[in-house]
Amino acid sequence: MNRPMMHLVDPQTGESNPADIRRVFDSQEATAIAWRESTIAERIARLKKLRAAMMARREDFYAAFQKDYRKPSAEVEATEFMPVLDEIRHAIGSLKTWASPKRVWPTMATAFTQSWIEVQPRGRVLIVAPWNFPLNLCFGPLVSALAAGNTVILKPSEMTPAVSAVMAEVIASTFAPNEVALFEGALPTSQVLLDLPFDHIFFTGSPAVGKVVMAAAARHLTSVTLELGGKSPVIVDETADLKLAAETLMWGKLANCGQICVAPDHVFVHESVKDRFVQACRAVIAERYGATPEAQRNSPHFARVINQRHTQRIAGLLSDAQTRGAKVVLGGEVDVAQCYIAPTLLEQVPAEASIMSEEIFGPVLPIITYRDVDEVVREINANPKPLALYLFSTNKARTRRLIEQTSSGGVAINHCVLHYAHGNLPFGGVNNSGIGSAHGEYGFKAFSHERAVLKSGPVLMAKLFFPPYTGWKQKVIRWTVDSMRLPSIF
Repeated sequence: MNRPMMHLVDPQTGESNPADIRRVFDSQEATAIAWRESTIAERIARLKKLRAAMMARREDFYAAFQKDYRKPSAEVEATEFMPVLDEIRHAIGSLKTWASPKRVWPTMATAFTQSWIEVQPRGRVLIVAPWNFPLNLCFGPLVSALAAGNTVILKPSEMTPAVSAVMAEVIASTFAPNEVALFEGALPTSQVLLDLPFDHIFFTGSPAVGKVVMAAAARHLTSVTLELGGKSPVIVDETADLKLAAETLMWGKLANCGQICVAPDHVFVHESVKDRFVQACRAVIAERYGATPEAQRNSPHFARVINQRHTQRIAGLLSDAQTRGAKVVLGGEVDVAQCYIAPTLLEQVPAEASIMSEEIFGPVLPIITYRDVDEVVREINANPKPLALYLFSTNKARTRRLIEQTSSGGVAINHCVLHYAHGNLPFGGVNNSGIGSAHGEYGFKAFSHERAVLKSGPVLMAKLFFPPYTGWKQKVIRWTVDSMRLPSIF
């Protein structure tokens, strides 16, 4: 079957045509209404088409990721393909259960009625994806949106043009524009899209831009899911398995060159185990990326920072920390022209250093020594709520207490990042780190409206509450209100 051509971008500006965007948005209205009645089989068929088209371009994606920021093909498989394919697998296997009407028991006030919840698609939705996982964070939400029965417009990041181009080809070869469309461009394209009255916006990015998206959505009272970021802290106490902590944290911190929204941002480590923890981290980095600066620079297993601007930003944080007294115990090499920053460990970082207040989003890890864990808790609670909190400890009581005393989007115990990949867990932030949840059934619900339906039964109890309010009716109403204090039998 011949598919419609992709939407062209202006070669001078790199932006999509606003008229094209409006035309496609308008064309999706009729489809969105029709898709309210789409069957489970039809939705599954769309997901299977997406999967087939994506897998057919596997090698092209490898090349695109290599071109954009030298991402190793193994990381493309593990962090881009695997999460999307798992979302598709999960949705195909569970969609019938997720989408089925749910019967609910009546309450005392609604006795003798029948009620249930029907799940409907929200309608026309917008997905704005970031650059750090351009395929995963664009097509992952797309899977949830299609499973829920929505039409979709996708806006990938302009910072990964090679990957965005392949995604655009995949979408254009798989869906008609009135079903799913992808528009490339930067801020002007985003502004055109955010001016439209979508039924839901799913945004992944920084808290600062998340506020802009939320403000734009408010103009149309559009619902939003915001996956943001923040400085996800780690606590390594004196009972922790230090080898496990080092192996796990050096993976979570250095995969994708540290450009992960749930990457460990900084580590609080107990003073009694700090030196051993640092040595364990150094050993892991040497084993995985090379024992010398030259070997690490030439490692095919280490991605690059996305562009020179972000490289300069991270280098600035590193330089500021050193100027204020921080000590580099490993790494520190910077090559802005090559978008390279070596795996770097910092100690003795003062609290006023910029790296302790700005999200790092790169391969630099501050290590802060502590004596009293209560001080760490106060420090975490004094800052915006993070997307993740990582605890390394074998003390179960302390772990339980730390979970209760802090707030974050998610928690991992003796691990990091992996909770993102668990399709049966809600993934999302809280306040500054996000609004709403994604993945699995939670992603399906994000793109759905749970519609309440009530049907009158054979006995219309509500008549007891209709005027005129005779003395007898007033007694019945008062007795009913007083009965609300009793335990529910429903």
